[in-house]
Formats: sequence, C-alpha cells, structure tokens
Amino acid sequence: MKKAAIIPLCLLFSQVCAQENENITADKMNIVKTNVTGYAFRNINLSYERAITRWFSLNIGFGTMPEGKVPFINSFLKDEDEKRFQNLRVKATQFTIEPRFYLGKGYGKGFYIAPYYRYSDVSSNTFDFYYDYNGPDGNTYHIPIKGQGSTKGNSGGLMVGVQFFLTRSQNLVLDFWIAGAHYGSGKGNFTMTSDYVLTPDMQAQLKKEIEKLDIPIVDYTVETNANGAKIRVDGPWAGFRSGLSLGYRF
Repeated sequence: MKKAAIIPLCLLFSQVCAQENENITADKMNIVKTNVTGYAFRNINLSYERAITRWFSLNIGFGTMPEGKVPFINSFLKDEDEKRFQNLRVKATQFTIEPRFYLGKGYGKGFYIAPYYRYSDVSSNTFDFYYDYNGPDGNTYHIPIKGQGSTKGNSGGLMVGVQFFLTRSQNLVLDFWIAGAHYGSGKGNFTMTSDYVLTPDMQAQLKKEIEKLDIPIVDYTVETNANGAKIRVDGPWAGFRSGLSLGYRF
C-alpha cells in the first residue's frame, strides 16, 4: 500500500521537474479550481487564484457541505455515545483567503508556501439525544432530549503545496496540497430541550453525561436548567488540509 501511494507522488514531482525548462506565459493570470478529493466528504467547493506578480498570487476559496452525517464521528465518540446521536446531521460552510508565495517558475506554477485565514460555520439539525437517569428509588429512567445549535470558527494556518500545468497550452492545472494546518478559536451555542421537567438531581446527572462526551480539540461548558441544558462552545478551533485540485487557467 505504501508503494502504491508513493509511486503517484513521485510521478507528480517528476512532472514538475520536467516542466522547469518550459517557458511560463504571463498572459494567463487567472485560475479557477475545485478540490476533487473534497467531494468524498460532501465538500462542494470552488476557488479562484489570481497572479499578482510572478512570485505572488492570491487564492480565495469557498466550500459548503450539505446536511448529512458527521464525518469520522466514530473517531472521537465511543460506540455507546455515538448511538445517542444516530440522527445527528450537520452542515458547514467555509471561506478561505490564501496568499501564495511561489518558489518555482512562478505565475501559478511550482512549489509554494501559503499562509491563510479560514472562517468556518457549522450547524446541526434538530437531533435526538438521551441519557439514563438513576433515580432515588433505585430505578433507571430513559430521558429523551432534543438538541440543536451552531458554532463559528476563525483560524489562521500555513500550507505547503505544488502546482503545475498538465498541457502544453498551460490551461489545465493540477494543484497538490501537500500538507496544511490551521489553529484559532471557535464560539457557538447548542440547546438541549426535554419534555420532562428536570429536577436538580436530574440536571446534575445530565451535566455529567454531556461533559463525559469529551469531544477533542473543542472546549465547551454545560449549564443545565429545568428544561434541559445549554452548551457553550468557546475555545480552540483547529483543522488540517490536504488534497488535489483540478483547474483551468486563463
């Protein structure tokens, strides 16, 4: 498997090196692209890159993920906790501003370093959640709750990539995001509502159950009341980038 992954990458880099002797025309300063690997995760996206000088360009991207299951939810929730969110669905949008500094031929070709800013907005449907309340009479009661909310994040990061032209006319473009990471802060609110009037003891157990979820990277606090709970997201916001984009240069 490792050899199968390495061979295509070697071909990409050999293609870049082979093109170093080609003359890069400066009459085509615009590139429209889409990250084709993003579609595997329901990420419908489009970006526009404009060459400002030979060595500097500005790339602006927008992506949206239609409502659906949370990607990789089983990687940060235990199996028993994931079952509580069986009908949880999320949708997301993101906007990225990315200056690029080219180290190769320029005008949108070669290796580049790209600091970037990203704005993210994630919201959920009205989903079902439940917890088991251990009553003072020794019985366990199944308490259903409905939740809904959204959170927004602002982050900055750095990406390294390589972009080259696939045709002699230098129109068809392949952009390989080798690796990128961003870090920032996120804020949001989720409301959990119960049809039952929750006693102080029921509220205390609900608070404990939500805090036990221990979702990584995100910091959140839980406040409970007789109607349910309010979850406030306020803390780190991080992510990683990698992928392949295809585009047209004009």
